[in-house]
Formats: sequence, structure tokens, C-alpha cells
Amino acid sequence: MKDQITKTLIIAAAICSLLVPTAHACTGIRLIAEDGTVIHARTMEFAIDIHSDVMMVPRGFARTGTTPDGKEGLKWKAKYASVGLNGVGLPVLFDGLNERGLAAGTFYFPTSAGYMPYTPADADKTIAQWEVGSWILENFASVEEVKANIGNIVVPAVVFGGWGFAPEAHCIVHDATGKSIVIEYVGGKLNVHDNALGVVTNSPSFDWHMTNLRNYVNFSMTNVPPVQLGSIKLLPFGQGSGMLGLPGDFTPPSRFVRAVAFSQSVFKPKTGDDAVLEAFHILNQFDIPKGAAREHEKDEHGNIPADYTIWTAASDLKAKQYYFRTYENSQIRMVDLMKMNLDGRTWSRLR
Repeated sequence: MKDQITKTLIIAAAICSLLVPTAHACTGIRLIAEDGTVIHARTMEFAIDIHSDVMMVPRGFARTGTTPDGKEGLKWKAKYASVGLNGVGLPVLFDGLNERGLAAGTFYFPTSAGYMPYTPADADKTIAQWEVGSWILENFASVEEVKANIGNIVVPAVVFGGWGFAPEAHCIVHDATGKSIVIEYVGGKLNVHDNALGVVTNSPSFDWHMTNLRNYVNFSMTNVPPVQLGSIKLLPFGQGSGMLGLPGDFTPPSRFVRAVAFSQSVFKPKTGDDAVLEAFHILNQFDIPKGAAREHEKDEHGNIPADYTIWTAASDLKAKQYYFRTYENSQIRMVDLMKMNLDGRTWSRLR
């Protein structure tokens, strides 16, 4: 077990040594079908392929958290099995769901994250920021349980291997009842935001994005009526005039506004299967082709860093099924957590 994890960390360091910090542009939404099925869906953007695998973590899997000073952190064994996508060979989920219908996704949070202070005395309750999602999925069954326990751990700024810096991230959590929260560390403090709309992107902080929505109070799901100016009647050119003025760029504030607009305006899907398909259709609006969001300068390897949508995923929190597609393969594929051996001996790559 220890040797397997060590090998994956070496692979991760080798891959990460090629990366530079760029503005990763992930977008997350939530849909609720008429039959009550809750769908968490999101995109994952990065400047290069982060070699994600679909992986499953069984009940009883033992973990030790990572600390800033190399001491052993919080120890736990998975109470619940989970499935989802990792990155750079790490045995942790960047996005996924567990057997109780809880979903968690990690999103980049550049220039905004400010992690908790750390002392060696805190080691036995400390985990790294990239371990928060797996800790949540492996220990809790509902958003309320997460809210009741998230304050018991210490999440400091932990430098990640080959990157040479502490990745900045925040996390969204949904449960099978439709409840949703966003977990952020800002200014050294934990902030847990109730998320009635189920949407998340990146920086700034979640409360800023919710305030910014007030700039779009003219948004309408229906077309605007004609305007009469004296003897002149101004007619819209066509369908979609209710969304005229929505920001169309790839920045986090603009994507947040569009994600709210699209996820709130679609007709309510009838079933979970319908909602999964609708979620992928919505996230088509956030798919970034290579080169459309790029840096000015080349990196040390002579490449121009450019975010693109590496994969898009959706979690069915009722059926406990995980759907995904990749940049190289647009076919939507699915893995069913409840058809796996939930009491397996170690985490496993599925595809």
C-alpha cells in the first residue's frame, strides 16, 4: 500500500514539474429532476493533461493527511466508498460521489485562498487542501454532517511536490436532498457558504459572486417585449433577447453568471438520466478549446500555457453513477459505484 502511494506521488511530481500556475477555469452546476434526482456536474480545465483516472476508493481504505512540516497528519479509514476522477496519479478524488449520495468537487481558487495557521501540535487533525474532497466523501453522508464536522480539521497551506507552491483551492459539496455548500479558506479562516443555486467557479470568494449577480437583475428566461419609442417600435432580432448582455468570456465571474442563468433557465428534467444529459448540454457552453484562453508569454519549455477543458463529469446522487467525457473523446461514459466491490482492499483505477 505505502509503496503504491509512493509511486503515484513520484509520478505526480514528475508531471507537475512541467506545470506553471495559470488561471484554471472550472465551472460547476447542480440540477434537480422532477423525480428528485440531484445531479452535480462540472468541467475541469488545466493548461496540460493532468492524467486523470476514474478511480474507486473502498470502505476501510486507510489514509494519513499531509502536513506542511512532513509530520503525519489526520488518520482515518473510509466509512463510505466513493468514485470519481483524480489527477496526476494521486489516490485522492478531485471530483466524485460516495455510496450515500454525497458529491464533492475541488475547484481552483487563485489569489483568494488563505489557509489556516498551523503548528506542529495540530498535526493529528491536519490535512492538505487537495485532500479535503476525499476526506468529505469518505466520512460523511450529508451536507449537514459536513457542516457539523468541517471545523474539526486544520487545513493549512501545504506545498505540493513538483509544483513548489501551495495550490489554492475551494470545494463544493452537494447531497441527495439537493442541499449544497461551498467551503473556502480566506484570510486564515474557514468559511462555509450555503449555496442555494448550486453553482461554483473560481475566484473571487463565493459571497462576492453572489453579490455580483445583482448586476444582472435584468436577466430573463423569456424574450423581452418590443419597446415603443414614439412612432418607432424596436423589436428583438430573434430568440434569446432575455439573456442579452450576459458576459460571454471565460473569466470566473462571467462563467458564474452564465452558469446560474443556464442552470436556472432550462426546463426541469423529468428523470435523473434526463438531468445528466441536460447537465452536459449546459456545460457545453463552458467547454474551452485549446488556445481560446491563453497566457501572453511562453513557459520555460517554449509552450504557451492555455487552459482547455480536459474533462467534464456528472454525478447522479440517487443512482450513485458517475458520468464523464474527455477532450479526446466526447462520448459520455458511466461507472456505477453500486455495482463495484465496496469493501475492496485498496483504491483502484477503473479506466
